[in-house]
Formats: sequence, C-alpha cells, structure tokens
Amino acid sequence: MTTPDMVPLPHRPELPEDEMLARARAFADHMALRRTVRDFSDRPVPREIIAACLECAGQAPSGANKQPWHFEAVSNPELKRKIRLAAEEEERRFYTGRAPEDWLEDLAPLGTDANKPFLETAPWLIAIFEQRHGRDAEGNKRKHYYTRESVGLAAGFLIAALHQAGLATLTHTPSPMGFLREILGRPASERAFLLLVAGHPAPDAMVPDIRRKEPREYIRFRE
Repeated sequence: MTTPDMVPLPHRPELPEDEMLARARAFADHMALRRTVRDFSDRPVPREIIAACLECAGQAPSGANKQPWHFEAVSNPELKRKIRLAAEEEERRFYTGRAPEDWLEDLAPLGTDANKPFLETAPWLIAIFEQRHGRDAEGNKRKHYYTRESVGLAAGFLIAALHQAGLATLTHTPSPMGFLREILGRPASERAFLLLVAGHPAPDAMVPDIRRKEPREYIRFRE
C-alpha cells in the first residue's frame, strides 16, 4: 500500500475568540431553523446547486479515508415514479403489520402514513449508498472501515449543505431499501443507507410543532 505524502494543513486564518463564538452561534441559529418537510413544491432546483452540496458531503471524514459512499441524484420523473411505487409498497407492509405498535404510536402525532407523494413532487431525490468494500486499481477487493458511521457523517454534511443553500429536506428510510439498488442499478457490494428528498417547500407547507431537547439535556462538560 502506498503511503500518502504529508503536506501542510491548508491555510485558514486564525480568528479572534469573539468571532469564533459569533460564527458558531450564527451557524447553530441557522441550523435551528432546519425542519423536516413533507410538503414540497415542484419548483425546479438547478443541478449545479445539488452538485455543490454533494461535493460538500464528499468532504466528510471516513474510516481510513476510504470514503465509502455513493450518491445517486435523481430528477428523472420516470425513475422518481418507480422509486415512489416501490417505497410505498414497503411502507404499506410496514404500517399494516411489520411495525410494532409502540412505533406506530410514536409516528401518529407526525401524521405519516404509507402515501409518499413527495417522492414525485420534489425536484430531487438523493439515494445515499454505503459501500461495504471497494476495489483497488488492479480490481482487488479492499475492505472499508466504519462504513455506516462514515456514510452517516457524509449524510449530515449533505443535509447541512442543502439547508445552507436554502432548500428543504426529508430523510426517508423505508425498510428494507433493496429496491433502490435495483432501480438505480447499483452493485451488490452497496447497501442503500438513506433516501434524501430535497427541494423548495410548498408555499403552504406545514410542520409538526415539536419540541427539541434543551442543550442541558444532551450536553455535559467535564472540565
């Protein structure tokens, strides 16, 4: 295995602490406005915007720098239709027998059901795949490490980037998601991790009035 050359850390200007705090607060306040949306507009979103957000996702850290992710950005109406039909079939199985009763009770306040029209209405569906192994230049199989954690980090980067760009998102995880690999022609070495819906919210979009944990409930400093 070739050892990479070491290079200096890319230059970043050192900020005074008050500006560091201001930037951190501004970003936290901006992300606090992020909400999961189920009512999307069909207003187009240029491919270049989605591409820039995907490039941001590709900067996420990963186990041994294997970058075990693949993104399929879908705007084709026929493909979106196929994905919706397959997802709704799995969702019907979930809501009518596969889901435990307590899970359904937790979902009830959100008003979700097996119908997923947003999969066709939103301009973009981004299928995120986890690559359990890769291939070197000679075609030999190479193990990937911490793939689920790495892909989760990349998905987080992507959601933040889309929010920064002014778009709304929905994380959709029908289970199982094998249909995504089949519809999109991905190899057996990949596993669907998440279907991310992205676009502009509908003008009359409504979201549940939910409570997020207070910082004191999930943060503890040990100084």
